[in-house]
This record gives sequence, structure tokens and C-alpha cells, in this order.
Amino acid sequence: MPLNEAPITPEVEHDLKIVKRGCDELLVESEFVRKLARSRAESKPLRIKLGLDPTAPDIHLGHTVVLNKMRQLQDLGHQVIFLIGDFTALIGDPSGRNTTRPPLTPEQIHENAKTYYEQASMVLDPARTEIRYNSEWCDKLGARGMIKLASRYTVARMMEREDFTRRFKGGIPISVHEFLYPLLQGYDSVELKADLEMGGTDQKFNLLVGRELQREYGMESQCILTMPLLEGTDGVDKMSKSKGNYIGITEAPDSMFGKLMSISDTLMWRYYELLSFRSLEDIEALQQQVKDGLNPREAKVALAQEIIERFHSRKAAEDALASFEARFRDGAIPDDMPEITVGQAPMGILKILREAGLAVSGSEAQRNVQQGGVKVDGQRIEDKSLELGAGTYVVQVGKRKFARITLTV
Repeated sequence: MPLNEAPITPEVEHDLKIVKRGCDELLVESEFVRKLARSRAESKPLRIKLGLDPTAPDIHLGHTVVLNKMRQLQDLGHQVIFLIGDFTALIGDPSGRNTTRPPLTPEQIHENAKTYYEQASMVLDPARTEIRYNSEWCDKLGARGMIKLASRYTVARMMEREDFTRRFKGGIPISVHEFLYPLLQGYDSVELKADLEMGGTDQKFNLLVGRELQREYGMESQCILTMPLLEGTDGVDKMSKSKGNYIGITEAPDSMFGKLMSISDTLMWRYYELLSFRSLEDIEALQQQVKDGLNPREAKVALAQEIIERFHSRKAAEDALASFEARFRDGAIPDDMPEITVGQAPMGILKILREAGLAVSGSEAQRNVQQGGVKVDGQRIEDKSLELGAGTYVVQVGKRKFARITLTV
């Protein structure tokens, strides 16, 4: 059925509302509405593609923003394709980079890929997920195929990409092989016959290349759906293991709970929108309850329990709450406390106390630690030489001094 003949029904409008929740951009929306309509009319699921390079072995909550959307599309009856970019990882994605990304070795890629899908399956339904590796077709291209593919895209179009333009103007080298990355990612969409490709906002250029290459190969162009990049626990930079502001989905429940409780009240609502499976109506009602006097801490506890239950179990979520409350039973954590960025990590605990104004001098800071009066995230600190990495921490001195302290990268 041609796209312009597909009927737009209330069911299609319902599906579109689910797809657009929390997204940054849907291109081209009118085309996607027609794809949805045709899919319903013909009872033929759309092919939804997500490609991830196994550049690191662990998945964090930032990754799950797009995985959650994939799961929602699965629940609407569509076919999702989890593409592991084992070939493109050999090149290294230049998106958002100021320098050439060091390529991974085949051994590193293999090790990372072993656990990648296993962790993604904690969000996706494995029974309804198609697993592919882009080495299936990229290895077969060979030199002749690569030249033919490169002929379908111009250097001028490639230089429209912001990070390439910035590096070129700044005199920062751009290797020729980096131009191949978006081409090969786009070619993945050709091979997979994708109807919709998903990614973070930093992937928009690559996703658009796929749309154009499909046209070049005489196919109907995919639509693209970009999802926001989730801020890490510091509330500043995007969640990243290298920045130390991440929450891994396989972390221990107590660790996940503590990190989620450390985020600011403002960031909490961002996490609700992008990570929670609660309806938007439920979230809006909860926000109103907070405005009407509900302690924001209660809303944060509910979010932490929902996420821990998803990746562990309901009992683990309940135990994590009990453990958290037990740690803070001796001195209640105030809802309002100073939020201070003290500098770059790593930083010693004595300097942190001074910089945050929790001790007037180094000797006082040292004395507080020696007397057992300093706690970080509810745990008593006994080592005066302790250094903290990047992240956000609730630091307590005595019974009355508190601060939410952020260390940057």
C-alpha cells in the first residue's frame, strides 16, 4: 500500500503519542505517521533499527533511554533490530569528537560484544529482537564495494557535519577513514531495510545519511527518531563511564539507589520523563503532589525503586530502600542543602571539606575525619587520605552540616 493511501486512525494517533514521548526529534513525522498507518492496515510490523558499537562492555542508564523506546515499539508490535557494529567499531565513530577516535582491536570488540546484548536484554524482549552484526555485509563489500559506496555521497555533504567542520576550521586532522563511518552506518539501513532508525541527538547526521543512501539504492527512506542524551548524576555532562557520573544497569542495588537519591530534585523529573515507565499523566500528578507539599524525597525514592526493580527485583528494591534508610537513621538528611561544585576529580576528602565550607581549615577537616564525624553518602569516612572521583555526593560533617557536592572531570 502506498504511504499516502494508508488511513490515519485513532489507534495510529495513540501509537504516535507513545513513540514521541520524551523524544528530541522525529523526521519526517508525516512520513512516519503514514508508515504506522500502513503497518496497521497491512498487519505488517515496521523494522526499527538501533545500532550500537561495542566500545565499552557495560550499559548504563543513559543507554537505556533509547532502549526503552525500542521496547515501547516492540510492545506496539514492531520488529526491532539490535545491530552490533562490530565492523564500524574498527573505525571508531567520530560523532561529537574533537580528535580522531582510536579504533578498537577485534579482541576488544569481541570481549565487549559478549556482554552487550545480554545487558540490553534486560530492557528489550529477547524473543522479539533481531540480532545482527554489520560485519555480515561490510566484510563482503571489499575495496570495489567500498569505492562504489563512497561514490554515492559527496565530500561537501560530509563537511556539513558540525564536528568535521569544527575540526577542519581548527586545523585538527580528519582521517579519510572517518568519512567511511557515517557511510557504513547508512549502508546498514540499506541492508536491513529499516523503516525507522533510532539514536541519540549526537547521531542525527549519521541517521540522515542512512535515509539518503536508501533513496540512492531505490528504497523508501527510513524515518529517524533521536532521543535526548541523559545527563549524569552531576546534572551537567551526559552520562558517561569515563566521566564517573554514570549508573550502570548491572550495579549493585544499594549503589544504584544511593546514586539515584543523590541527583538534584530538578534532574529527578528529567529522569522520570526519560527512564520511568509510568504514564505522563502519572508523572504530572506526582509533580503536582510535590507542588502541594509532598516531600520530593518520596518521589525520588519511588523512581529509584522502579528502576532497581526493573534491573534486579522488587525485593532488591525494597532491601535497597531499607539499607539506605538504615544508613541515615542516625541523622536525617535534610531536603534542602547547599549544592556545591568544588573542582575537578580526583580530590582528597580534606580539601573537599575546606572547599565546600564544611571545615574552616585543613586541621579541622582532619580532626573531623579522625573523630568519625564525616560521612559520604551515609558511610563514615576513616581514611583522611581518601580521594573521591567525579560525581555527586552527599557529604555530612557532624549532625548538622550537609552539602551536595559535585566533582567534575
